[in-house]
Amino acid sequence: MTNSQKWVTVVLAAFIFLFILSDILKEDTIIRHDEIPGYDTQEYNEERVQDPPGLTLIKQNGCLACHGQDLRGNPNLGPSLYNAKKHWNRDELINYLRNPGDYSRDPRFDEYKNQFRNIMMPSYENLDVKDLGIISDFLLELQGE
Repeated sequence: MTNSQKWVTVVLAAFIFLFILSDILKEDTIIRHDEIPGYDTQEYNEERVQDPPGLTLIKQNGCLACHGQDLRGNPNLGPSLYNAKKHWNRDELINYLRNPGDYSRDPRFDEYKNQFRNIMMPSYENLDVKDLGIISDFLLELQGE
């Protein structure tokens, strides 16, 4: 065995020894949620307001990333989802959510194409039509702005 091979073996053995030693000496610090003051207490649960099913589905499908936490839009990523009722009925909105690309030639979207360059509304054709209906119902109720 050459000197360089011996040194590689020594360094490798030292590394393995230190790795095993650190694993043995490591303290598992687990913070349980019931140890955090005020987390999930009965008072908190009574005050917690359940999201409507439409908002829950919107959150689960990542819509907040582009349309903002309050669904009032993000200047760089996506428009406000308020007042959808001005432009859509339930069936049209469901069809749009299933395949937004079908509406790419609609003149109404020209403004969005300019404002949100290189941003595409994803297709939600993989979602159950019932879920799309729940989302649509929720969006059609959003009024304001």
